[in-house]
Amino acid sequence: METLLDRAHLAQQTFGDDALAREVLALFSDQCARLVPGLFDPGLAPEARADLAHTLKGSALGVGATRVAALAGQLETALRAGDEAALRLLAPALAAAVRETLALV
Repeated sequence: METLLDRAHLAQQTFGDDALAREVLALFSDQCARLVPGLFDPGLAPEARADLAHTLKGSALGVGATRVAALAGQLETALRAGDEAALRLLAPALAAAVRETLALV
């Protein structure tokens, strides 16, 4: 299973600057707050939700939130394929991973 937050990766991305790491994590937290509601909004078109999942995946990879990135990538694939069964499994797993990761921030 992927780690929630790879702090070594984050340190490398932020050149070992703890203040910058905190700022980057705060930006990631804000982005999660903006993106996650749309991911789970059945009123949005699947393609729009897939684009949100793709954006979240990239952001998560940047900060070392590997579990969030992996689940967001799987959700993106399921949305693009119209795989409702996978969506029902992935949505709660991704929501939990985001909550658990942000609790570490």
